[in-house]
Amino acid sequence: MSKVNVAVIYYSMSGTNYELAKWAEEGAKELGADVRVLKVPELAPQAVIDGNDVWKETVDQTSHIAEATSEDLEWADAIIFSTPTRFGVMASQMKQFLDTQGGLWASGKTVNKVVSAMSSAQNPHGGQEATILSLYTAMMHWGAIIAAPGYSDPSIFAAGGNPYGTSVTVNQDGNMVEDVKDTVKYQAKRTVQVAQWVKKGK
Repeated sequence: MSKVNVAVIYYSMSGTNYELAKWAEEGAKELGADVRVLKVPELAPQAVIDGNDVWKETVDQTSHIAEATSEDLEWADAIIFSTPTRFGVMASQMKQFLDTQGGLWASGKTVNKVVSAMSSAQNPHGGQEATILSLYTAMMHWGAIIAAPGYSDPSIFAAGGNPYGTSVTVNQDGNMVEDVKDTVKYQAKRTVQVAQWVKKGK
């Protein structure tokens, strides 16, 4: 099958979605994909970040990760997004990144990108599914092909059974409640597989 390029694009304030992104990278690479793990630009003032120890530590620990660009999206055959929920929708940092891709969209370069999404929240019903769906709505406008996991693998049930994409609950100590590593890796592999089919079909 054709080798595919995968951009794993995330936003993370406390490190959870960065961890999800790294697991997605592992899964995609196991199928031979070329992978770029990228973060979206931060919008919060540095003074606000400095006032939150966990946030500041995450920013410092991920300073080596490149910021996603339109060129990365154009390069990618598949894109895996990972974002925390903010009042039931994607974080503003992720939305702002998507909103700046008008040029790419207008030139038709978002059409037939294979996409999938993941999310996190502090509560199981705190907007995890709605956040993923908010991102997929934008992807429909892009003309992208959504590769949702559905219930196509036992690992999905073990991680809480979200058919839209992997989602995880984060407790007050900042730890993931569900064991989602295998689910993330499976979702990444499924995304790569669908991208292989699309690329071969072209």
